[in-house]
Amino acid sequence: MIRSALKPALQATTLLVASSLALAACSKKAPAELPPPPAPTTTTEAPPPATPQGPAPGSQADFAQQMMGKDTIYFDTDKFNVDADDQAALAQQAQWLAKYPAKKATIEGHADERGTREYNLALGERRANAAKNYLVSLGVDAGRLTTVSYGKERPVALGSDEASWAKNRRAVTVTID
Repeated sequence: MIRSALKPALQATTLLVASSLALAACSKKAPAELPPPPAPTTTTEAPPPATPQGPAPGSQADFAQQMMGKDTIYFDTDKFNVDADDQAALAQQAQWLAKYPAKKATIEGHADERGTREYNLALGERRANAAKNYLVSLGVDAGRLTTVSYGKERPVALGSDEASWAKNRRAVTVTID
């Protein structure tokens, strides 16, 4: 009886030893000699393309950056004439627009808070048209320019004093994408 109880245990042990030996026989052996290391490669990879710094050329941000504040011209009280300072700013705008002939622009006319809404809308329109006409005289195609008057509706300075009013009497050129 002891013999029959030992027989399955002996068979299991024998099977385990045989399996271990079989697996050990299948293991890889280290080669006698290692292969040579790979030869260094000399590829002439192009450096990654440089990421542009600053605004995209021809964009409104580029226009504003290039103008350095000269995208806006200022007027005296109740006036819409283009003076010497305004002419220099508009000349710089015309040069930029000549560089990007497919670009269109809107000239926004503004007025200070004094006067009626109707009066200031008309004054803003005259200011925008004066800036447009000067740009056209410098060679900018009139078809590329539109005007809009905001009158006193979009002030940049909210004070009720001469300094604030002077900042609000303006024409601003904005490029259209």
